Amino acid sequence: MSKSLQAIRGMNDILPEQTPLWRYFEGTVARLLDNYGYKQIRMPIVEFTELFKRSIGEVTDIVEKEMYTFEDRNGDSLTLRPEGTAACVRAVLEHGLTGGGQPQKLWYIGPMFRHERPQKGRYRQFHQIGLEVFNLDGPDIDAELIVLTWRLWGQLGIRDAVKLELNSLGTSESRGRYRVALVEYLSAHLDKLDEDSQRRLKTNPLRVLDTKNADTQAVLVNAPKMADYLDDESRTHFEGLKARLDAAGIPYVINPKLVRGLDYYSKTVFEWVTDKLGAQGTVCAGGRYDGLVEQMGGKPTTGVGFAMGIERLILLLETLGQVPEEIYRQVDVYLCAFGEAAELAALALSEKVRDQLPNLRLQINAGAGSFKSQFKKADKSGALYALILGEDELAQQVIGFKPLRGQGEQQNIAFDALAAHLATCVVQG
Repeated sequence: MSKSLQAIRGMNDILPEQTPLWRYFEGTVARLLDNYGYKQIRMPIVEFTELFKRSIGEVTDIVEKEMYTFEDRNGDSLTLRPEGTAACVRAVLEHGLTGGGQPQKLWYIGPMFRHERPQKGRYRQFHQIGLEVFNLDGPDIDAELIVLTWRLWGQLGIRDAVKLELNSLGTSESRGRYRVALVEYLSAHLDKLDEDSQRRLKTNPLRVLDTKNADTQAVLVNAPKMADYLDDESRTHFEGLKARLDAAGIPYVINPKLVRGLDYYSKTVFEWVTDKLGAQGTVCAGGRYDGLVEQMGGKPTTGVGFAMGIERLILLLETLGQVPEEIYRQVDVYLCAFGEAAELAALALSEKVRDQLPNLRLQINAGAGSFKSQFKKADKSGALYALILGEDELAQQVIGFKPLRGQGEQQNIAFDALAAHLATCVVQG
């Protein structure tokens, strides 16, 4: 017997009973970003591999170990995007969106792909919402990104479960000076470093700061601190960011070991973390990347952005019990019709009601069935009310109106009064 078909490991179906929560989360974010003046951009999920090597860095874990890369029929090396910033920068450059120093405030949503070990909250196909801002170089826009996420956490009811961590990586020059000092210090304690950190010491030494190994963390206690190597410009920028967060009343902690996993970051880096999801604690992260556009062939252009993991934030909402029950009600009114004449009239009547109440979620029964079976489907749909149309009602040009989720007797409503009645009970009720 052939093997049954199933999804690829780490790539999951999002089933109908799950999508209401996804739509609630995505809709909440989209409305917030509209209110802050961000415009949506949509990029392909496949890019030339060289894009990610040039932007993320060839010696990062993502490029070395995690990318889904393949050759197409033309022999070109293509990669399923592992993150969104590089693709967004490519699109901005290709279409000249930042020409003349024009600021751009963009956001995107979609799947990303990394070949990691699947675990709860960490998948090989995962979904992100990302924001990217170009040609604004002050700490005010860094602060705006953090402030709007703080507002989002409030709207979702999860503020008490997340913590903001901040750091500054300085400019490439100051980071280079710090790298020399860090390598010198760690080389003197090489025998105490774990194997992975020894490898990173030669390729990407700042990532050693991100280690989870307890022995290496102990060595790092007395390691040089990035803050001592910051240039004046970066220090002033960082102080400006902190002042704005203080003014907005947003709590934060400085984490000198926060470096992020991508080579293109400079100055501000930040993470929103939680202790409610076990090992997968980061739910939103980003920072400034002022040199990336130039590195990818464009003119000097400042940039800052972040990405939030949809799976992890949805898991956090579920863990904290912050999922509104009403999002799972997909039907307001269920129309039951009995007999062919009633079915034809029900179709015409339902479409007239939709014309008058475009936001009404009205489901008309399909597949005929007895009174009992149709009412069973009406109840299972989660509708608040059932409409009943049979031969008697049709003859009188009325329709039965029955509450399904509370007190109230069935009553008959004239066809021409139905929309007004529903507006009172459902749309406004």
